[in-house]
Amino acid sequence: MMTSGEIKTYLKRLGITDIQPPTLSYLFELHKAHVQSIPWQTVDIVAGRPASIDIREAVQLMLTGRSGYCFHLNGAFSELLRSLGYEVSWHRAGVQPLGQEPRINSFHLGLTVRLNHDQQEEQRWIVDVGLGDMPYEPLPLQAGGYEQGPFQYKVAASRVDPNGWRLEHDPFASFVGVDYAQETVDCLEEFVPKHEFYSRSSESPWIQLFLVRQRHATGSNELRGCIWNRREGNHMEKIELRTKGQWLEVLGDVFQEHLVNYSKLERDDLWKRVWELHEEWKRGKVRE
Repeated sequence: MMTSGEIKTYLKRLGITDIQPPTLSYLFELHKAHVQSIPWQTVDIVAGRPASIDIREAVQLMLTGRSGYCFHLNGAFSELLRSLGYEVSWHRAGVQPLGQEPRINSFHLGLTVRLNHDQQEEQRWIVDVGLGDMPYEPLPLQAGGYEQGPFQYKVAASRVDPNGWRLEHDPFASFVGVDYAQETVDCLEEFVPKHEFYSRSSESPWIQLFLVRQRHATGSNELRGCIWNRREGNHMEKIELRTKGQWLEVLGDVFQEHLVNYSKLERDDLWKRVWELHEEWKRGKVRE
């Protein structure tokens, strides 16, 4: 469990000043603040400096102005929620990329929260701050369609796990959906080799892809290398960031990613690497 000081520091980063008892409205406030304030990112992986997914270390990332991807974000958030009195469960999950089949391969850490809603019967909620651009708010673990800003989501039974569930993303999103296993897991051991693959293997999709994602009430932002993809309502825009100054400004002002763990020289080196990868990508597009 987190100390009272750590809880206050975490909440301060989220822009929340008060500690409240576990309620649905407070859960919504925490979730929305988290996805707006702390981005999903592959920065440390691309830089060759991946962070551990140990829960204590993941929490420290959040307390010191840093970030991570699903294992860090959902791991730290689950610890915050538990420290605030919520009943949180971990689940094995898998993200379905475009053009591929659904899977539950433990390459994603899923969360659910059990909560009594308005003194009525107990309900379970899908909580996920580790997917980058979805969801903005918790979703009830109940089949149906859900609208959050310009995004349309769907909760359905999983075809991979007959007792599990599936969260389908918006039709215009970067991936198709996520499948979750019903069974819960009590430790992160299952996910460690997956993190090792993601963060160190030459076959990892993230090793050479600088990617930062953030969700807000009316849309989302994604920085893919040097391409800033903005979605505001139903309007989508791509902006190429051609200078280090533009790139750092968007990282800090839009994504709240200030690269606090990197010196000026290291930021310069990171920009050079990302720009080189961007130029390589553009040459590939021309050949196509």
